[in-house]
Amino acid sequence: QAPESFPPLWNEAAVRVLRGRMKGIQGHCNSCYMDVALFSLFSCTSVLDSMLFKPFPLCDRNVQSILRDEIVNPLRKTGFVRARSVMHLREQLTEKGQFSSFTNAEKDPEEFLNLIMQQILGIEPLLKLQSEKRKEQQDGYCHQIIMDKREDLVVPEVQQLVEHSFLASELKLMEIPSCFIIQMPRSGKQYKMFSKIIPSLELDITDLLLDSPRECCVCGNVATLEC
Repeated sequence: QAPESFPPLWNEAAVRVLRGRMKGIQGHCNSCYMDVALFSLFSCTSVLDSMLFKPFPLCDRNVQSILRDEIVNPLRKTGFVRARSVMHLREQLTEKGQFSSFTNAEKDPEEFLNLIMQQILGIEPLLKLQSEKRKEQQDGYCHQIIMDKREDLVVPEVQQLVEHSFLASELKLMEIPSCFIIQMPRSGKQYKMFSKIIPSLELDITDLLLDSPRECCVCGNVATLEC
């Protein structure tokens, strides 16, 4: 355990600390969904560090301390988290949650994020979406990309997938999110829609925002119609 706090890893430090054998979060007993979510949320970004320190109204301080001291700090300090630490968190989630299988079964990452952010830490939803078809507001913590297989997308970028997903689902962001967690498309344990996805280091959400001024692709002035 690492009792003090460590900042997220950047640039050369991230490569030095995280690359190589015995690095990352050790997998054990179908923990991959949680391992990859925790690594993505905390290894190289501080956007959600409030989860580690801030006493939210519904916050479970025991889960918060396990997350901070046994997982995030060791990951940032040494680049390695042992499976026992993640299992300690999984046992707490099983105890607090409505499901008894967090310690042994594969779960959907969105299910894990909703449980730990909403029910255990009491964080306000990160995303506010509106369905253009139903005009209903949808609040959540993560956007799962759901789309049909497209032959023209062999090695897509995250930017393309997000745009296709929002278009297919007829969704718009009601406001710019403080943190935009995106779950890549997959289908069960066997079938993966894409063998590789290129990370977009910057994400342009201009076309995804509700009532956002946008440029006409013909004349360059402010657009009044959307195809």
